[in-house]
Parts: sequence; structure tokens; C-alpha cells
Amino acid sequence: MDKSTPRFPGGAASRAPISKVQTFPVGIALEPRPSTSRMIADALRLAIVEGTLQPGMPLRQDAVARQFSVSAIPVREALRQLESEGWVRSETHKGATVSPLVADEAREIYEMRAALESLAIGLAISHHTDGTLAEAAARLKAATAEADETLYVAHNQAFHLSLYAPACRPRLMELIQTLHRRGERYLRMKFDVPSDKALSDSEHADLLRAVERRDVARAQALVSAHLLSSGELLYRFLTDKQAAEAKPVKPRRPRA
Repeated sequence: MDKSTPRFPGGAASRAPISKVQTFPVGIALEPRPSTSRMIADALRLAIVEGTLQPGMPLRQDAVARQFSVSAIPVREALRQLESEGWVRSETHKGATVSPLVADEAREIYEMRAALESLAIGLAISHHTDGTLAEAAARLKAATAEADETLYVAHNQAFHLSLYAPACRPRLMELIQTLHRRGERYLRMKFDVPSDKALSDSEHADLLRAVERRDVARAQALVSAHLLSSGELLYRFLTDKQAAEAKPVKPRRPRA
């Protein structure tokens, strides 16, 4: 294989570090399409989220097919699926590449989350029970204690969704989950700002207390402010990062 060819988790020929390898439960085999294409898409999406596949990296169909020991057809379907979700960009004569991280997209995702999750929490509050509140508290405790970014992302999503689940709005929940997946690459960047996790944990605790008190207006205001501030933080972070990368490097003066 070409040295420039990226390796993906879950591929038969993968030589990636163990921590980056996508594994499947024993006894689960790749099934005929569309299951094969979906599992390839899931493995590639994980590699993008975890940074194994970096923004702008090419995703050659033949290389991916060899990696997973499949034909080009399920790979083509997987790349089309990822492109529709925003993970992959396809250009004529260039092929598929990993989509870049974009400041405007990060902010927009969190703006959309703020609107939808404010709606969801307002609909859910009156339907919470002692059991659902205990579940939300357990999710919050797990997220607060988690230091591993991959596990934290999962606990964070589970906490948010546990607050909205009693609304029983499956299509609304589907949209929210889609935005969570689209925003996961950006959420991981917040680990570069250590103080932000403590602030986020505190805001989550305030949000849960508002839900426990059945205070709809405060819960909606808190979840909206929490998400909008996260979007602005990521927007500034990416904007500053891109400006720094674009700044020309001054040549060193020769020594006298």
C-alpha cells in the first residue's frame, strides 16, 4: 500500500495503533449491502471524529476497498452517505476528501442545537419522573467524572438526550442526534481549553436542577445559553487557529 494511503479502523489490513482500531463484537460479520456500506461508513466516521483521518485527507475508493476487503460498490455507497452527512467532500477530478473544520459550521451547529434542544426540554419537563431524573443525574455524574475525551463525548450526549427523551418526539430527537454527531468533531476541540470542561459541568448541574424544579423558562434559557456560548467558543478558537496558520513566517536574519 502507498505510504500516503490512510489506514482506517476496522479494515482487514489495518495496522493502526490498537487504541485507534474499530472493533466489532465477536460473531458479527459484514453482511451484503446495504449493511456493508453502513458499517464502512461507521468506521470511517469514527476515524474522522477521532482524528485518524485528518481534514483534507483523500479517501480513495480503491484503497478503502482494499482496507476492508470489499468491492468498490459498498465503499462508493458509504462515501455518498458520509458526504450527505457533511463528513466527506467530493470534487470532480479530485475524488473524496475529509471535510475541513469550519468556524461558521461549528457556530451554526450549536445555534441549531440551542433552538431544537430548548424546544425539546420545554416539551419534556412535565413528563419527567423520579426514574428519568435519576437517570439524568447518573449521566451527569458519569460525564463530570470522565477524563477520556471519547467517553466524555458519549456521556455528554447521553446526559443531554436523557433530559429530552420524556418529550416523546422521535423526529425531533432524530434531528438533535444528527446535530450531536455533526458537532462531535468540534466538541472534542474544547478539550484544548481545560477550563471549559469545569464550566460546562457546572452549567449541566444548573440545568438539571431547573428540570428537577420543573422550571421550564429557566431550563430553556440555560440550555440555550450553554449551547450558544459553546458555539461562540469554538468559532473563536477555529478563527484564531486559521488566522495563525495563515500568517506568513518571517525568515530568520543571517547571523553577522
